[in-house]
Amino acid sequence: MSLRSTRVQSASHRNFVARRVFVGIGALLFIGVIATSWSLASAVFTPVNDPVSAKIAEWARGHGLGTVVTTLESLQYRLNPPKIGGTPTGSLLQPSAVSVNWNSPSEHLLQSSLSTVVTPSLPNEGKYKAIVTSHGMPLVQVAYLRPDALHTSYLSAVVWMSGKHTRLVQHPGQSDPGRLPLWSTKTSLVDSSTSGLLAAFNGGFKIKDARGGYYQNGHTVGTLTPGAASLVVYKNGETAIGAWGSDVSMTPDVVSVRQNLQLLVSNGQLAKNLDVAVRANWGTTVGASTDVWRSGIGITANGDLVYAAGDALSARSLATLLLHAGAVRAMQLDINKSWISYMWYTPNTGSTLLTPHKILNFQRPANRYFSTTSRDFFAVYYK
Repeated sequence: MSLRSTRVQSASHRNFVARRVFVGIGALLFIGVIATSWSLASAVFTPVNDPVSAKIAEWARGHGLGTVVTTLESLQYRLNPPKIGGTPTGSLLQPSAVSVNWNSPSEHLLQSSLSTVVTPSLPNEGKYKAIVTSHGMPLVQVAYLRPDALHTSYLSAVVWMSGKHTRLVQHPGQSDPGRLPLWSTKTSLVDSSTSGLLAAFNGGFKIKDARGGYYQNGHTVGTLTPGAASLVVYKNGETAIGAWGSDVSMTPDVVSVRQNLQLLVSNGQLAKNLDVAVRANWGTTVGASTDVWRSGIGITANGDLVYAAGDALSARSLATLLLHAGAVRAMQLDINKSWISYMWYTPNTGSTLLTPHKILNFQRPANRYFSTTSRDFFAVYYK
């Protein structure tokens, strides 16, 4: 065999190997694209009611693309930061509101107005109006007020719920806490769970980020952590909020526990670290800003519950709202616009279904909890 033939065969062999390598790499890339596309499609079409943008962001964070998501969110936030100054628009401060009668004896009058954070106050700012009543007795009331002297074009909502006449029921989310066979409640408010239903609101962070646990009917996801801010529901329908292991602890009467970070308000005082390492202590926010959509819940000295939520809130301004509402202990719930919601419900004439109403113009639809949700939430029932 000539040297030329040997060289031709060698070149042909190298070309053959190169083609095989190229085909192999192409196949791997194709498989990777298909697998990634399938994984992303599965996340997008998961039968939960999260917006597509939230599903994609959650999928990306779970597949090592958290930095990309954070960068895009930061860019969006820089292009659309919270407005400084100005006055609120809309009709939230008007005195009228939808209400419903739940037929029980009248015992209490409308709650007194909240002291406003910004002075002088606007007409009707901080004044409660009943959204669910019973023979003239308010069971659920809402007030609107500006969160601080800087973001004066925003109105935050503060919801008061009668501790004597309402009770909470904890519901799991399909993916968080997941493990659905463990729980006695469902991932949505199905027909059988709407009798006596007054309202519903979001839970806390994902359990892995909450620095605590989720407990219900003898089962726990995560770990019930000493010192963690905890919302506790008891068999008699009462609710407590406090630091786990000191203010509240496990007893045979505990039905459910939802922990999230640490207390915003304790013993009627603001937490001392509200302005310290905000993202580390109070959650990673869209755009890495301190002023975003936030929500929280507190308990008053006589056992009533107060929920607060709004845009352009810092940990401090959220805690201040809850303190103004009379909370002696309070905790943060979920943050960022994709996860916050509080709705109240009224009977729909001629139908067994209920009509939902939003307390604020948050992103989620009013009927959010009538279909499967990915995150846990609380329903408020007539006691």
